Amino acid sequence: MIEQIIEPVTHDLGQFEVRRVLPSRSKTMVGPFIFIDQFGPAQLDIGNAMDVRPHPHINLATVTWLFEGAIDHLDSIGSFSTIRPGTVNLMTAGSGIVHSERSPQSERDEGAKMYGMQTWLALPDGREEIDPAFEAVSDLPMIEDQCAKAIVIMGELWGKRATTTTYANTIYAEIVLGPTGAIPLEISADERAVMLVGGEANVDGISLELYQLAVLQPGRNMTLTSENGGRVMLLGGEAFTTKRYVWWNFVSSDRERIKQARADWSEGRFPIVPADEDEFIPLPTVPKTISNS
Repeated sequence: MIEQIIEPVTHDLGQFEVRRVLPSRSKTMVGPFIFIDQFGPAQLDIGNAMDVRPHPHINLATVTWLFEGAIDHLDSIGSFSTIRPGTVNLMTAGSGIVHSERSPQSERDEGAKMYGMQTWLALPDGREEIDPAFEAVSDLPMIEDQCAKAIVIMGELWGKRATTTTYANTIYAEIVLGPTGAIPLEISADERAVMLVGGEANVDGISLELYQLAVLQPGRNMTLTSENGGRVMLLGGEAFTTKRYVWWNFVSSDRERIKQARADWSEGRFPIVPADEDEFIPLPTVPKTISNS
């Protein structure tokens, strides 16, 4: 039923924690997902905020999904979006993009809430160097009955398809179960995983632990249930046959491309973020995120 359990690596950022399950030493990807962070829930003190300074990406797409709070997104192609619960922000880095993520002033004034998911999708072979793009999609399909609700963020699940752009076959959904709630986990994806992010839930009677990534056996019908209520993320998609490398914020099938991106960022060859050009995150000597397998 459950093929593998991946324990998160937790980074304490003072007033909230970020838990990273991919990439891990034992597994690099689940479908196109190559990076999975979960953060919060937390409420920061008044005046404190998220301030992620401008930084670059290549050969991937970032997906931001919030349960609570708000984040202002700015990027080097001129996009601006205030990310809120119920809206998925998809930023396609492709050949290269720079962006920043900061708490809106309203959140700073009231004490910013931090609770959500940040994931990266590796772009498939032949599409890694596509033009950068951005979209925010709010009109997402919802499947609902008396004790379960699911929002399809990307791909097709339970007969409903999100309009969010996908580059490889991708599934991504938020599932909220009430007491005694249940929902089937379809077998359409090559690879699937679930993460319990609140409350309690189980897969075919096997309990899920908070913030662990449970990789599910492929091709097997399973049911997600909860006795008392819980929130679960379901994700996955097509298995990549070509290896992807990760170094800091860069993902590519070509190690030399990552070396080039490192040099480009160090030497100021990436574009700037309009209205947020005064700060940037320097290239780290030893990044927290590295995967060579």
